[in-house]
Amino acid sequence: MRIKRILPVLIAVLLIAAAITALVQLRKHAPPEAARLLPGADGFFYINLKWIRTFNATSQLPTVSNDPEYEKFVQETGFQFERDLDQAAFAVHYPENWGGGTGGAAPEPRFSEVFVGKIDSSRLSAYLKKISSSVDNYRDFEIYNIPLDGRTVRVALLSYDSIAVSNHPDENVIRGILDRSRKLASPFGGPSLLRRFYKQVPFASLSWAILRVKPREMSTLGGVGGWAMLFPKPAVVVISGRYIRALHLRAEAFTANEQDAKDITEKADAFLSLFHAAEISVGTQGTDADVKGFFDSLKVTQSGERAVLTATIPPGFLRKALTEVAPQPQTPAVDAAPPIKNPGAKQASKPKKP
Repeated sequence: MRIKRILPVLIAVLLIAAAITALVQLRKHAPPEAARLLPGADGFFYINLKWIRTFNATSQLPTVSNDPEYEKFVQETGFQFERDLDQAAFAVHYPENWGGGTGGAAPEPRFSEVFVGKIDSSRLSAYLKKISSSVDNYRDFEIYNIPLDGRTVRVALLSYDSIAVSNHPDENVIRGILDRSRKLASPFGGPSLLRRFYKQVPFASLSWAILRVKPREMSTLGGVGGWAMLFPKPAVVVISGRYIRALHLRAEAFTANEQDAKDITEKADAFLSLFHAAEISVGTQGTDADVKGFFDSLKVTQSGERAVLTATIPPGFLRKALTEVAPQPQTPAVDAAPPIKNPGAKQASKPKKP
């Protein structure tokens, strides 16, 4: 009799434990909440700066001087992106005439973002109110409308640590982000493109991107048009980077058929051949172990309808690349200035002395 009474309790406990385990696993493999709040789009990008700081990767970056506008923003809000931003999630909206893009009538791609970090809400609200042309009230949220370069950038504080931003021409896009932020976060939530391809992002990736590639349309954009050189037909690309003793990069193109994947693989192989040729031609740098390790790690393979590019960047390669690039703009001025300007400077200074 006692066993009969205990058995239903044990079964109930096991079912609850199984449900909790399943929920934990779903959340573990679900996109970050900041990305799940984003609207439907044609591309997504995410970066976890908090974890990057944990690996002390930012200490390798060269120092940069802030422009006056950004310095003013920091002083008035107390928010410094490189110090206080923990996560950033971006949605890319292609123009509607790009084969049904999500950007509406906009003539060029538009963006929606969710930022998570250490925010002083009162100071940021005061700053946004000062630079906005108007403020809309929507379900207890304040949406700041900021004119910028002929567009309207809409900004809203989601919570004590997160902000939503969008320059999409439709105001309902940012309102959708606000509505989703009020609902219980679900591992099944998020835009369809994100839900479909996020499972291809390697676990523990510090940064990743999921992007529809449309070669013909992208060829009209400077900087982005280079993608069209690799892709004969539309595809979806998943790019990721994770740090395990070195920075591991992976780019995976999902195509409509094996022939498209083969074409991409062959073109990528041709570019890699150029990289290896460049490695040989750089002289003493070509014998550097870190540089050689990076070039040797570049590989492209085909797996059915997928073309996969992988690379490993050693920490030494990153340090050398950053430290060598940073001082270069100053070198010509230091080397060239003395022989040209010093004689003249002395002649000019003599008449001024009593």
